[in-house]
Order: sequence, then structure tokens, then C-alpha cells
Amino acid sequence: MRPLLFGKYCLLERISVGGMAEVFRARPFNAQGATDRYLALKRILPHLAEDDEFLTMFVDEAKLCVHLRHPNVVRVFELGSFQSSPYILMEFIAGQDLLALQKRLRQRRLIMSVAQACHVVSKLARGLHHAHFASDERGNKLRIIHRDISPQNVLISYTGQVKLIDFGVAKTTVQETKTQVGVLKGKFGYMSPEQIRGEAIDHRSDVFSAGTVFWELLTNRRLFTGDNEFDIFEKVRDAKVDPPSSKNPQVPEAVDAIAMRALTRNAADRFPTAAAFADALDAFLETITPRYEAT
Repeated sequence: MRPLLFGKYCLLERISVGGMAEVFRARPFNAQGATDRYLALKRILPHLAEDDEFLTMFVDEAKLCVHLRHPNVVRVFELGSFQSSPYILMEFIAGQDLLALQKRLRQRRLIMSVAQACHVVSKLARGLHHAHFASDERGNKLRIIHRDISPQNVLISYTGQVKLIDFGVAKTTVQETKTQVGVLKGKFGYMSPEQIRGEAIDHRSDVFSAGTVFWELLTNRRLFTGDNEFDIFEKVRDAKVDPPSSKNPQVPEAVDAIAMRALTRNAADRFPTAAAFADALDAFLETITPRYEAT
């Protein structure tokens, strides 16, 4: 696309588009020298700009993300509006999401190494834990639940950083929109059993979703598949999961145990927090010789 002037920013190229918004690589207009850095600008899709519910969800996302400052969560700098079109200005991450990385591996008939999968999901879990227990500027707990943990929402930078993105359907105490009981938010194949059942959820629902991502990185296969959404719905609800070593013999027993604990049907049997999940992964990484280093 040709560069497009959008208020005080120049939109250079569209880097992603979803059901509610599109994201552009951008930079400040007329920026010079050290200020000439790339940013990510997210704006609501034009055909949704008049929809009050989508507008409120979009603003909700910005309001909660501004409180999140962690190395494994994409940083939000600004919530603004130009010509009645709201936008969120974020840090730009040069890299790819996990879905693109998985597709590339499948094309080459390769599977991510066990150590690398453990590292990626450990960092994802650290970012999740920060969001789960974040507070606002007055110290009030936000009680954020992401509800849409999936490969598309995990960025891997070309320098090895792992960043959690897209809190567009997150549940939190500060949001204006409220999800009705039984209304599903997120992608079926990455939901928790309790989320699929339309029950009340807490942060352990995100632990299950992160466990699904972990299983898929270890095997480079989809965990919950079916001919239609109802098939997937039933499989997630029942949460009958084979250990990843059944698909990839390179997965050791210790890693099987970590994955299976994250993927238990009963939330009470999972890791109590995303940090506990990360701790287990890091403990395994400590046993590897030579020590794993992200590159």
C-alpha cells in the first residue's frame, strides 16, 4: 500500500487484520533522527466504526492494556481518535506470530525443538501471569482473563522476544462491555472446557489455552480438530488429550507431565497460576545440557 497519513502518524503498511480491527506499521509524521521509530497502530475496521458495541470493546482493550508493562506483553502507548476513528498505538515488534512459524515448520516437515517450545510457552505464561494479577494506578486488581490465547496472538520477534498481544475479548473488572452468561469469546480450538460450557471462568482458563498452544508446538499438530465447530466444541469440552510424546517421541516424560497438567479438564487440577506453569517449564530447561539460550 502507499503510505497513508492518519492524523499525526504515517501508516506504511497493513501488517494484520482481524474480525474487529486492522494493524499498521506506522511512524510519527515528519519524525526525524532518534524519534524515527516504527510503531504499531491498531484501528477499528471502517465498517464497524459506527457500531457502539465494537467501539466500546476497542476502547476497553486500550484502557486495560495501558496498565500492562511486562517484557512479554506488547506495550500500549496511546489511545486516540482521528476523524471519529479510534486507534491504539503500540510498540512495533519485527517478527512473526506463532501461527506463521508453525506453518513454516509444517511446510518443511519439521517440529520445534522441545527446549524452544518450553522457552516460548514459559515466556507466554509469564506475560499471562502479569496480566492476571495486574492492578490499576490506584492499586485495584483488574482480574484480567485474556480468553483468546492462540498462536495468532503470540508474537516472536526476530531477536527472540516473546510477546502476548490482542486483549480485544479479554474479561476484566474495568471493562464497559459485559459478556452475557453462555456467550463464547475466543477461538473454539483454544478455549478451556469450562469456557466452552459457558461457565464462570478464572485465570486457569488461560492456563488451559496456553497448554493447548504448548501441546501444538511440541507436536506441530492441532490438538482439537473436527469436521465442524460442533466436533471441536465436544472435544474441548471432554478434554481427552493424549500426551504430546504420542505424536513426537522426542518429548521427554517430564515435559509430557507439564503439558498434561496444564490440559486437565478440571481447573482445580491444573497449575494454580500461569507463573507456576512457567516455573515448571523453566525447571525443566535448567536440566538441559548445554543450557538452552534463546537466539
